[in-house]
Amino acid sequence: MGELILLRHGETEWSLSGKHTGRTDIPLTPRGEKAAKALAPLLARHRIVAVFTSPARRAVTTAALAGLDDAQPHPDLWEWDYGGYEGRTTAQIQQTWPGWYLWRDGVIPGDAAHPGETIEQVAHRVGRMLARVVPLLADGDVALVAHGHVLRVLTACYLRLPPADGRLFQLNTGTVSTLGAEHAEPVITSWNVPPAP
Repeated sequence: MGELILLRHGETEWSLSGKHTGRTDIPLTPRGEKAAKALAPLLARHRIVAVFTSPARRAVTTAALAGLDDAQPHPDLWEWDYGGYEGRTTAQIQQTWPGWYLWRDGVIPGDAAHPGETIEQVAHRVGRMLARVVPLLADGDVALVAHGHVLRVLTACYLRLPPADGRLFQLNTGTVSTLGAEHAEPVITSWNVPPAP
């Protein structure tokens, strides 16, 4: 059985500054592009049979620069829709909601382009994605190129944990993580691995 390879897209100006970036389409920084290219040797060791990306250009670009050909954009890999918190940092949000914590408190509704999602809605999306890709692991590895929070929720769901347990899995930009199985039980086989220097 293959592994599920998770790539968080490379650095963007908003990820660098800590702004919540859901549906806003921000490009990679030059450093983000360099990190994505540096992932290619690590990924070349895998027998990848399918690649899916978020439709966001930061994910699509990361996949291309990392050498993942024939990537299929899929809407279920979009980042958590942060609603009214789109483009704001945690510190800015906590000015009006002291102690706010995404994994516990969620988001507020935004405009038509950013209506917001509950963690249950994110979990439902990634559940559909897992149902699609897990059967493909019989033939080799499957790569998913997406965003920090959505991949953390996906990991919790893959491990059969509550979606909010995604809070336990810190995930930096431009990193690779892998999910597999041990004795037919889902496990993390590597986590948050940066490209080689």
